[in-house]
Amino acid sequence: MSLRIAFTSAIRAVSRPYLVLPAALSLATLALLSPPAMDDASAQGFRMQGPRPGFVGGGFSAGGPSGRFPSARARRFSGRPFIHPKSGPRRRANGIVATVPGNGKGGMGMRGGPRRTGTTTDTRHPKGHGRHPKGHRRHSSHRFWPPIVVPGGTTVVAVPVPGPSAPPPNVRGGSRRPPSTPPAQSNRRPPANRPPAASVASTNWGRYVPNEVVVEVASGISPRTMDALLRRHRLTQLETVNLQFSGTSIRRLRINNRRSVPAVVRALAADRAIMAAQPNLLATLQDDVAAPAAAATDLQQYALARMRMPEAHGLANGDRVLIAVIDSGADTEHPELAGMILDTFDAIGTGDRVHAHGTSIVGAIAARARLRGTAPGAHILVARAFGPSRTSMDGTTTDIIKSLDWAMARGARIINMSFAGGRDPAVARRLNEARGRGIVLVAAAGNAGPNSAPLYPAANRAVIAVTATDDGDRIYRAANRGKHVAVAAPGVDLLLPTLGSDYRMTSGTSFSAAEVTGVIALMLERNPTLGPDAVRQALVSTARDLGAPGVDPQFGAGLVDAYEAVRSVIPATAAAGASPTTGSGGQ
Repeated sequence: MSLRIAFTSAIRAVSRPYLVLPAALSLATLALLSPPAMDDASAQGFRMQGPRPGFVGGGFSAGGPSGRFPSARARRFSGRPFIHPKSGPRRRANGIVATVPGNGKGGMGMRGGPRRTGTTTDTRHPKGHGRHPKGHRRHSSHRFWPPIVVPGGTTVVAVPVPGPSAPPPNVRGGSRRPPSTPPAQSNRRPPANRPPAASVASTNWGRYVPNEVVVEVASGISPRTMDALLRRHRLTQLETVNLQFSGTSIRRLRINNRRSVPAVVRALAADRAIMAAQPNLLATLQDDVAAPAAAATDLQQYALARMRMPEAHGLANGDRVLIAVIDSGADTEHPELAGMILDTFDAIGTGDRVHAHGTSIVGAIAARARLRGTAPGAHILVARAFGPSRTSMDGTTTDIIKSLDWAMARGARIINMSFAGGRDPAVARRLNEARGRGIVLVAAAGNAGPNSAPLYPAANRAVIAVTATDDGDRIYRAANRGKHVAVAAPGVDLLLPTLGSDYRMTSGTSFSAAEVTGVIALMLERNPTLGPDAVRQALVSTARDLGAPGVDPQFGAGLVDAYEAVRSVIPATAAAGASPTTGSGGQ
């Protein structure tokens, strides 16, 4: 209306010269008294869809289109900024910002900073308490529109899709990763049995492959999610092992830079797409220095006699009981082993496929030519997880897991593990699965000496740990001790088969464990319904006590008595018809 009057006065002034001076005075007065020229959206209360030129934060920039004060009166009070009732706080060139109760900076839809409530923010007038100088109150009753929050980015959610068919457990080989891209976030929730990540950071891992880690993920994880995980942690996938009995998948991954393995494991353990993470740990076959075979010919029978194997063979010989040996490769052409190895599996896939240790272990269980094993009628499955070369004794987490999964799939009743190392959570989970399926697990106590910490898998509660004794029933000098030791068996100076149809004299808890594995095969032949707990109980309750009375950390329950162990598990009806066997029957 004021502009219309001024315009009319100007027209009249053109036609009537004596009106020019009054019209000019009217225009000057209106310019001083009119409100500031505001943006249309702010003046009319429209919500703006984002920031516009001239706005900085929630106020106005000093040089913006609305960066002046509305009146000369307000300019006189430069110490306190004026806040127009419809425009929110303003920012003057001196940097002072005022806020009012309500929705804080931003006014009517102007994109501002954090929401504030309270009084005027002015360090030069701390006692202003929101009041205009000279007592004039601000108009705080006006309704302030909430600020529009514009997201800074978009979260990409990876939707799991069915992956390709699972590769065989021994499929190896990685693939080149695509160029690095922003990682996709997954909404996949981890399974309920995810191991606690806190235990990962505090584990003393021991020996492991320097630049590799092992993770366990759901078997149905989508390729897209897995690729994002690899990019996120800067890893390259080397191998996939799809486990048949857990619904999970083991992935062997290479670290692509010089980060330490424990640091990468900790980072992976915090990733929700991963169920468990650990190094690719190393375990070692438990073998001592071998001596020429000729020196052992006079001792080859002491082990059988100490355990009363001749009497036990009068009751059973392990006929067709399926035993899996997870070890190095065995010489299937050796005369002692001919015809008894039912199947083999190579988890390593490269290097020497036969090894002295694996050959001797199978011979201790089932030799039946010049020597006699503890279960000469058993059928043997050999899984090669150790000894990438004939001079190597090491095996990795992934190769052990592949071998365990294969043995379970083949229906093994007993699994012999003549190796030892640090605690391996991934292997422990597979052992618990095997025990849950009724498989009896036997392991060497270890050859690290009396001061060593317990070694695994023998120290796992699902496993029967076996230590070694000599021909005088004395403890093997290098044997581990501990409460986990269940029983003992001869393991010093044993004559056993080796490579090239030859024989060697060797020592170690490895071979004691193999002998007890054979005894268990005899027990299962006579009573196939036995479970792991019943087998352990029979061995412990019939063992001949050695050392301190009762169970002790050196010998466990004592030396295995094969004859009494087998006889104790024969069902009552069968035992009534069986005649006692004495002497060397069965030889």
